[in-house]
Amino acid sequence: MAVAKKNTVPRRTSRSLSAIIRANVLTLFNLVIGVLFALILIFGAWQDSLFGLVIVANAMIGIVQELRAKRTLDRLAVVNEAPVTVRRDGADQRIHPGQIVLGDLVLLGPGDRVLVDGEVVAAEGLEIDESLLTGEADPVHKRPGDEVLSGSFVVAGSGAFTATKVGEDAYAARLTEQASRFHLAHSELRDGVARFIRYITWLVIPIGALLIYSQVRNHEDFGSAITGAVAGIVTMIPEGLVLMTSIAFAVGVVRLGQRDALVQELPAIEGLARTDILCLDKTGTLTAGGMDLDEVIPLKEDAPVDAALAALAHVDPRPNATAQAIQAGYPEAPGWTSTDIVPFSSARKWCAATFDGHGTWSLGAPDVLLTPGTTAYGTAAELAATGARVVALCRTDGREPVALVTFKQRIRPDARQTLRYFAEQGVAVKVISGDHPDAVAAIATALDIPGGDRAVDARTLPDDEDKLAEILEGNTVFGRVSPQQKRQFVTALQSRGHTVAMTGDGVNDVLALKDADLGIAMGAGSPATKAVAQVVLLDNRFASLPEVVAEGRKVLANIERVSNLFLTKTFYALALSLVVGLLGVMFPFAPRHSTLVNALTIGVPAFFLALAPTAERSLPGFVPRVLRFAVPAGLVTGAAVMLSFTLAGGDRTPAVITLFLVTWWVLVLVARPLNAWKAVLVGAMAVLFAVALAVPATRAFFELGTGGWEAVAISVVGAACISVSVRLTGTLGT
Repeated sequence: MAVAKKNTVPRRTSRSLSAIIRANVLTLFNLVIGVLFALILIFGAWQDSLFGLVIVANAMIGIVQELRAKRTLDRLAVVNEAPVTVRRDGADQRIHPGQIVLGDLVLLGPGDRVLVDGEVVAAEGLEIDESLLTGEADPVHKRPGDEVLSGSFVVAGSGAFTATKVGEDAYAARLTEQASRFHLAHSELRDGVARFIRYITWLVIPIGALLIYSQVRNHEDFGSAITGAVAGIVTMIPEGLVLMTSIAFAVGVVRLGQRDALVQELPAIEGLARTDILCLDKTGTLTAGGMDLDEVIPLKEDAPVDAALAALAHVDPRPNATAQAIQAGYPEAPGWTSTDIVPFSSARKWCAATFDGHGTWSLGAPDVLLTPGTTAYGTAAELAATGARVVALCRTDGREPVALVTFKQRIRPDARQTLRYFAEQGVAVKVISGDHPDAVAAIATALDIPGGDRAVDARTLPDDEDKLAEILEGNTVFGRVSPQQKRQFVTALQSRGHTVAMTGDGVNDVLALKDADLGIAMGAGSPATKAVAQVVLLDNRFASLPEVVAEGRKVLANIERVSNLFLTKTFYALALSLVVGLLGVMFPFAPRHSTLVNALTIGVPAFFLALAPTAERSLPGFVPRVLRFAVPAGLVTGAAVMLSFTLAGGDRTPAVITLFLVTWWVLVLVARPLNAWKAVLVGAMAVLFAVALAVPATRAFFELGTGGWEAVAISVVGAACISVSVRLTGTLGT
């Protein structure tokens, strides 16, 4: 008997072990360093081949850290995957998405993702949003016989379909590989590092060739010539930069995972650091999920208000939060038989049903269903101004309001403190909601949000992007925002150069989350919302956001720190190699010297600095900032080293001392502001170098002499020049 094909697709959050190993081992730089390592073993002294062991260690560390991140992501991804309801042998079952097989009858409700392709067999007002696949903004009404495609999601109604294509045969998997495998979104940081690597490769090839030619031509000893050339080329390569970037991202993922935050795209960490505007959906973010039925206010005598409310609440097999609150107050259905249903949707802001013998009833937003200027309309507005959520019950066939229903919304106890954090960090908050502007304003005022008392009715906003952006920048609270408008809000703010994060939990937030620079979904949100978000707060706590943002800032700021270290090394090596190649002199230090100095001024400190805490918000312009620091610092270092080497008559010890002291000062500048542990770190590096000079065994191993202290004066001048450059270019802050 044939086994039905299962819905097996690779996880978006993860990549395979082989891919991780390839990314850390099979790189261009590792190939170059491997060749240079072999040349030293063949023609030089083994002491000069230590740089090869460093590369092996780097690759192992990178693999281990990425595997830790992979395990964390895979574990959290399983938690995040919402179960699917299927009907097998006449019984409804909740199963893992990967257990769907061809021929399964899959049941759908509001907020559900369509995970496989299929054919609709039952529909009750079923409306599906296919905009993530087709770009079409309007929901599509589905009827029996219609096709549904994976990657779409339900915005209203309920239904069922038979799975016809699963796994990699499904539409979303065939449409784009991004839907089904580990994927990295746009990242200025990653792109910046890639640009550095590209530029350096272009420079290393001709300068390296010149250096090799010069060393071989001007040295009688071929082994010494190769050793000198290798010293220059190895130092030019920022081999640890990519490693540190990977480690910082991986450790950030693990730390966020420990806080129950699932990072579904690694560059989301970068988005966390750059965010300067946070758009909050009120419901489920500022207020706790769900609500409580508060009061039913009849507007018409002798109307069957209680029965009508109970009937509307129980008619939908997948009730929304409002219907669930009414069901809690009216647990028994009145026995009315529905003949037609229009399910609730965020775009309409109402639902309706026709009941045999009882007419047509609707329930929804008062400012949508009621006539402005009427008593009922005014009463609803007054109730909304108190912060209550208000809906109107109407007998639609007579177009008359029958009752107003109010609900209590529970403000999250940690919301005020969280909002205060973002204000202190310079992140502007925009509260956007589909609720009545007065109700949103009441919640915002209760939370002391600046400008919270001036809520804007989104129905009055212009379509023009520039005008909309101007209004958005000047206001904080917006009510009656449609799902499409939330998306427009994000785009308009981005057009003004803002990095926009968006939080949400409902299906009406999906489009905005998808377009935001950073989409953050609550763990209790709809499956569709969690599917498109880059970060999911699995603990469903709004208070987790400051920790998440702080982690992102730490990762990005620290990668910029270590980039300054690695690229300073690259530029002084390029400068020295060019001068040595043109003058035809001996290279001022050997590979063993660069291994010692680089380990103490870059390698060891970088591991600590890459993981250091910081609250500074990262700004665009990563590449220019790093180059403004690294190019002058590298050129000054190269000049100081060459001057010491020349004045010492070709003795390498003064050059090595100068190299260490100047690059150690670069480390001090990069590590600022110095606190206790950073002072200990930079101090320990200086002590270790002094030990290497003082102990006869290490001095002999590294071929260092006992003199050369005149290089200290040159080093002081070089360090002073770099400090002046930092002040003039405005890099590294204070």
